[in-house]
Amino acid sequence: MRTIKINFVDYYGGFNPESNFIIDTLRAKYHVEISDNPDYLFFSCFGVIHLSYHHCVKIFFTGESLVPDFNVCDYALGFDWIEFGDRYLRLPLYQTWDSFAQFPRKKEYSEEQVLNRKFCSIVVSNTRSADPIRERFFRLLSEYKKVDSGGRAWNNIGGPVDNKLDFVGQYKFNIAFENNSAVGYTTEKIMEPMVVNSIPIYRGNPLIGKDFNPRSFINTHDFKSLEDAVEYIVELDSSDEKYLNMLKQPWILDESIYEWREHLLQFLSTIIEKPLDEARYLSDYGIRERYVRNLKIADFFNNKIRIGNMISAYKKIYKK
Repeated sequence: MRTIKINFVDYYGGFNPESNFIIDTLRAKYHVEISDNPDYLFFSCFGVIHLSYHHCVKIFFTGESLVPDFNVCDYALGFDWIEFGDRYLRLPLYQTWDSFAQFPRKKEYSEEQVLNRKFCSIVVSNTRSADPIRERFFRLLSEYKKVDSGGRAWNNIGGPVDNKLDFVGQYKFNIAFENNSAVGYTTEKIMEPMVVNSIPIYRGNPLIGKDFNPRSFINTHDFKSLEDAVEYIVELDSSDEKYLNMLKQPWILDESIYEWREHLLQFLSTIIEKPLDEARYLSDYGIRERYVRNLKIADFFNNKIRIGNMISAYKKIYKK
């Protein structure tokens, strides 16, 4: 088994470089060594440390609604439907989520149990960088019946829930809005209620019907207004027959989504099986060198402004 040297930088806090979907996939074919001097650098969007690495193959992954910048990466994994030779693989975040392992190939449920559930749930923690339309819809639907909020945002059940899936499974519907709307951007938001047979009320990826069966969930993009969407939800909630007809629809139409790990290993193997020099697309010369330097300068000044704001805030606190 061939040994490869890799590293991970610029990931979110709490990311485990020894256990994640990338390294677990690679270990099916390679002996993987974490190294400060890697041949293959995997990086994400939460920093610019990757700009300091040279002479290695750089592979970008984003679970956020950001388009890969191929001026700073040789290859990328993202949510967009784009074609760029062997340099890109679409890998939407929901496929890499732990709960996707529970995603059913065939629906199994008791009609009596699914009908005798509470109305609707929502589990949201991030409000700072999210489209306010999500809260607006939550408030609007709550005018019909109480929507139980089990996250840190708008919590109305006495505190955040410990297990999202157990909580969502107690409800007929789940508000599953993305933080923002971007073509192709599909996270766990819509997938997790499907795992527990709760019909998602979705907003986010305008082409979500390419990922999931559009007849199996409520897509607010299909309505002229949020009010019209609420009217349709009331109609489903008021008719057991209509609700069950939607719930009987298969969640997906293309079972290849289950093969995402095989597709990922094939994509990465194509990179790794090349000689290192041939696998690299980025050049250390030309205008790109200036482009990278400008990114570093921008990050420096952003950090300086951020630190300055923090110091100002501390001064205000201590003056009190």
